[in-house]
Amino acid sequence: MDNLNQMNRRAWLQYAGISVASFALGGCATNLLSMPRAAYRASPRPLSAQPFARPTLDLDSIIRTKVGLRPYRDEGFVVRGERINDKVIIHNYGHGGAGITLSWGSSSLAMAELPDIGERRAAVLGAGIMGLTTARLLQARGWQVTIYAKAFSPDTTSDVAGGQWAPTGMYQRHNASAKFSAQLDQALQISYDTFRNIADSNLGAVNGVFWRENYHLSERSFSDNRPFYFDRWPQFFPGLQVLADADNPFAATHVLRSHSLLIEPAIYLPRLMTEISESGGIFIKREMQSLAEILTLNEPVIFNCTGLGAAQLFNDTALTPIRGQLVFAAADSRVDYMTHGGSGANNASSANNSDLMYMFPRQDGILLGGTYERGATHLTADASTTARIVTSHARLFQAMQVSTANIGI
Repeated sequence: MDNLNQMNRRAWLQYAGISVASFALGGCATNLLSMPRAAYRASPRPLSAQPFARPTLDLDSIIRTKVGLRPYRDEGFVVRGERINDKVIIHNYGHGGAGITLSWGSSSLAMAELPDIGERRAAVLGAGIMGLTTARLLQARGWQVTIYAKAFSPDTTSDVAGGQWAPTGMYQRHNASAKFSAQLDQALQISYDTFRNIADSNLGAVNGVFWRENYHLSERSFSDNRPFYFDRWPQFFPGLQVLADADNPFAATHVLRSHSLLIEPAIYLPRLMTEISESGGIFIKREMQSLAEILTLNEPVIFNCTGLGAAQLFNDTALTPIRGQLVFAAADSRVDYMTHGGSGANNASSANNSDLMYMFPRQDGILLGGTYERGATHLTADASTTARIVTSHARLFQAMQVSTANIGI
């Protein structure tokens, strides 16, 4: 066990206390399982031929932790063009926790800002999902693209994203203008259609884009407690259904299921980089220090996809970092569904990070979240946060009803 896991285990024991002794995290028998719903009958699942399986979770099963800072703006993301000296600057940043979700759509909106000029050379600042999708769309229009970035995959903020396609953590709805709302609707539709077409094709697995069953867990009825995006954009979430007890293997009283897209950054981002390179794109590792430095680039058009970097480079004081910490357990092919909430989550009156619990099954590991720390900027993984995330999810899945063949012992 490495030093990080030793630190995590100490935090685990301090956090979990006596509750850890009440059940064996990797075992079959727990006090939580003494309260099953007899009505559950393991009905067929809509997107999988497999029965439900529990991920095996304890501190020894954790293979890594990752921390990233979401580039958030209360007013929503920025897509606009401006001329500075002899350069056209096109901004495409500030997508909060929905960068992957909005990527193809927001970058398509940015294309509308392109000038009609003969010299089709563009610089793209930033190599996260927004920079890469911008580059691909430029190449499709016949532009020569050079990407300048301080980091490339797997070291970008986009590599820390969970990858669920969902319009969350983007903006304050009461701050949104009518213009922004129209932009948002358009961007979401374009992006959704793009990822859906990939998932529905024979290239889905190659690109790391999958349909997954998504289970929202709550102790409150979903009549007044469901995510707002289900009501505003129901077309993006097929199969939306409140489960009857007979179809619900979870300990939560209320479960809302939808079909959701999952985009795995560890697969998708390198694929985009390969496509850009094969189409003649150039990657240069260079961190821009100022607008003056940016204006020295020899490309006539510059796309600003710098995320939080736009605060310094373009004096955007509305940008706020939102810290997120993710924990990964070893990958498990038996687990092919996503969850949100559990252990008291989805309580609208609570501001505790336990409300943000989520689990996504990916090929690079079982991803567990989460946190949403506004204004925090430290990138060091916090051991007590890791312990909380793992403990909460271990309780959730130990209380699940599954066949004995899928308990994960």
